[in-house]
Amino acid sequence: MAALLNPQIEHHLETIYKGTEVSDITTLASDLIRLMRLDDVAPIKNRYINHWDQKDSVLICYGDSVLDSQQKPLATLKSFLDTYSKGVIDGVHILPFYPFTSDDGFSVLDYSSVNPSLGEWEDIVAIANDYSLMADLVINHCSARSMWFENFIKDRDPGRNFFYTASPEDDLSDVVRPRTNALLREVETAKGTQHVWCTFSHDQVDLNFKNPQVLREFVNIIRQYLDYGVRIFRLDAVAFLWKEVGTSCLNLEQTHEMVRLLRSLIEQACPDAVIITETNIPNRQNLAYFGNANEAHCIYNFSLPPLLVNSLVTGNCDYLKQWMMSMPPARNGTAYFNFIASHDGIGLRPAEGLLDDQEIDNLVTTMQQFGGLISWRTGENGDRKPYEINISLFDALQGTNQGKDQYGLQRFICAHAIMLALEGIPGIYIHSLLGTRNDYQRAENSGHNRAINRHQWDYDSLKSELADSSSHHHQVYYHLKSLLKIRCSQTAFHPNATQFTLHLGSQLFGFWRQSMDREQSIFCVSNVSDQTQLLDLSDLNLIDTENWHDLISGNQFNEANHLINLAPYQTVWITNQ
Repeated sequence: MAALLNPQIEHHLETIYKGTEVSDITTLASDLIRLMRLDDVAPIKNRYINHWDQKDSVLICYGDSVLDSQQKPLATLKSFLDTYSKGVIDGVHILPFYPFTSDDGFSVLDYSSVNPSLGEWEDIVAIANDYSLMADLVINHCSARSMWFENFIKDRDPGRNFFYTASPEDDLSDVVRPRTNALLREVETAKGTQHVWCTFSHDQVDLNFKNPQVLREFVNIIRQYLDYGVRIFRLDAVAFLWKEVGTSCLNLEQTHEMVRLLRSLIEQACPDAVIITETNIPNRQNLAYFGNANEAHCIYNFSLPPLLVNSLVTGNCDYLKQWMMSMPPARNGTAYFNFIASHDGIGLRPAEGLLDDQEIDNLVTTMQQFGGLISWRTGENGDRKPYEINISLFDALQGTNQGKDQYGLQRFICAHAIMLALEGIPGIYIHSLLGTRNDYQRAENSGHNRAINRHQWDYDSLKSELADSSSHHHQVYYHLKSLLKIRCSQTAFHPNATQFTLHLGSQLFGFWRQSMDREQSIFCVSNVSDQTQLLDLSDLNLIDTENWHDLISGNQFNEANHLINLAPYQTVWITNQ
């Protein structure tokens, strides 16, 4: 069977390594097939299958987002999932759970181990047995204190030639980066002084995939993760993977081909496994990671968070609507991964070309007024530009650009009602599900802006808050849980169901979803302003012979009841079923 798969893998490898010193492509292809244990596996016939439906959603969290002094954090996380998300959220993304040295897990020491402070592989397997498990493949870089890098310094295996180096004399002016620190780190090695490439921080040294041994190592890691139950692979920072001096080193063709290769190997090993690319870059570049439905199964909808937050704090959805109209429907076998909050901040690069500079500056200023912090990057001309806003989503939506007001909870629920109804698979950050506020102490103690939205809950305290009906944490949780339950039973909310943008003015954001069998329609309309807005149902062209009602409120509509007053930040999901 491997002989049938070999040509496909060889084609990927020939494209990746064309013009390099790698010549024995046939042996490399055979090695990868052997490492993935595909020697007796027949090539799959149909790669364009949707591995998801409207019941699918993913909770994003760290392994230690919820803590109980009596047990390891992964066991506490399993208890939290079973108590508070089972039945409404069927997937969980546990952010890097490996030993690490910095960046809250994204500077990996050892890819093959579970951080002992979190638990063991058996804890990961226990979660994977009951939930679709997403794990990070931190593929662009690893820790500068890893065994690989120590061996690189000593010129030993494994690690020899594992890291990308360049000369300070090289022209690196076109390199695109998300950070302001120096790109090259000077390191004394057994071979003399070398300058190691560091896209992110000097503790995160970039791997050199021009050395095929690095690829072999990662394919072996992927096989291990599959064996432990991982079914969704998040390719972290993959856009920066391949480097060529004299280029931007971003989104190079070899990087795209590497994603195609990894998809081919992963889906052959496990046909229902999914690849998601994490590419926090401008929207058009991000869309390219779908390829021809042969690269990522899913891409993060990175433009959604800044555009949706901007709509809700300005009371104007024009920019959001323009973007929606430009987004192509995902082909079968692919889907958008929608999110509006995560462990990182609200990225601003994906808003480039969608919001003008003044709009971005106004958004940044508003978020600072609500306690947000700003992370910066170096622009193409060497100037400093805002890279992301660091703030909890609950705090981000506590007011408008006119200041804080009494509609924070309604605005927050409205944001999620919009996100849950959109074409794609929803990803819900644990601190959004719980309505967590800015954690200034954690940000100050860590010295990192992103820690403001990485609170660690004491489990007993959390349970008390969720049981207290007067607590905003309780109110947020039960509102979102209710919306998720509704979503799960609507075929028109299938991630690949038809979506059309509605034109209802600047204060009403609306779109139409139709199930793939065309039996169900849902008109999703949200008032994004702090003033009551009138919705005329005749503008939606509802079919008069059908009975229409709002899934959220339960209200019925007919010819005599076709004008609706939408309260500030109210959402309706009007359906014929």
